[in-house]
Amino acid sequence: MIVITTEAHAAHDPATMAPSPSGRPFYDRAERYSQLLGAVHRLGLPTVPAPDHGMAPIAAVHDAGYLDFLATAFVRWQATPLAGPAVRATSFAVRPMQRRPDSIVGQAGYHLSGEHVPVLEGTWPAARASAHVAVEGARRILGGAREAYALCRPSGHHVYADLAGGFCYLNNAAIAAQVLTEGGAKPAVLDVDVHHGNGTQSILYARDDVFFCSVHGDPRELYPWYAGFGDETGTGKGLGCNLNLPLAAGTDDRGFVEAVETGLAAIRRFGASVLVVSLGFDAHVGDPTANLAVTAEGFRAVGERIGGLGLPTLLVQEGGYIVEKLGDNLAAFLGGFLPKR
Repeated sequence: MIVITTEAHAAHDPATMAPSPSGRPFYDRAERYSQLLGAVHRLGLPTVPAPDHGMAPIAAVHDAGYLDFLATAFVRWQATPLAGPAVRATSFAVRPMQRRPDSIVGQAGYHLSGEHVPVLEGTWPAARASAHVAVEGARRILGGAREAYALCRPSGHHVYADLAGGFCYLNNAAIAAQVLTEGGAKPAVLDVDVHHGNGTQSILYARDDVFFCSVHGDPRELYPWYAGFGDETGTGKGLGCNLNLPLAAGTDDRGFVEAVETGLAAIRRFGASVLVVSLGFDAHVGDPTANLAVTAEGFRAVGERIGGLGLPTLLVQEGGYIVEKLGDNLAAFLGGFLPKR
């Protein structure tokens, strides 16, 4: 299995470069990447850096005004009285306040959903490179690879077409799915991060050419709060192409694996020709952002089930915030996934 990497992720590290004024921890630390990459090296998997694929694959998913905001926000912010190491929203475009402002201060509240998505000087290069990691993985699958691991950071599954959220700035999984669709494949996206993939759902919600399934903690008790419920099944042509499987707090390995099996059965019925996995490890017991109780052996079992589906598969890295456990969790997942390939 090839692993696609990027060094640009390190330019975005709010935990050390621009800590939150409120003191709230920023869990997506650059160290997470090092732990995952270390596991890749211990497993002896080959790595390649992602080339620059240009803006076309990203622009196929994201709003042009939003992309311009991400690319220019930091420089424009420095010309305001709020100038500093991070662009942070001071007010939010909550409904029904939906007019997009011209001011950078106003646009921050329009395109950033909370303090967990500050824009630093290196955020745009890091997010753009992360998206290229996913694009490269999708192109390798189209080229005949049976599996690829896109080691993305920042993560992506909480990003809407024009709204950042949950440590995420560009929706890597949705971008990869679009590349696969344009290449003639019929993708399904399986999101096993503990937080619902609300951005991916939104981007795909009215489409019938991509199936989306998310296994996650119940949003009545967990971020993203406003999406991820079982009655969200798609709209228009996409009706029936969206499946949410929310889990109660404390769900352990058995319940998590059973939900993944349910999702995989739905993906089989859809007739997908390729699988994109939004791979998060924050369902692990004790994760500071979550409330499930999955162990490394649970992730191994999930890897076995996904590998057993037999589809060409792109793994796209999402969350997981017990840093010292990330390498072990990735190794366990791949230990289950790869023997079935």
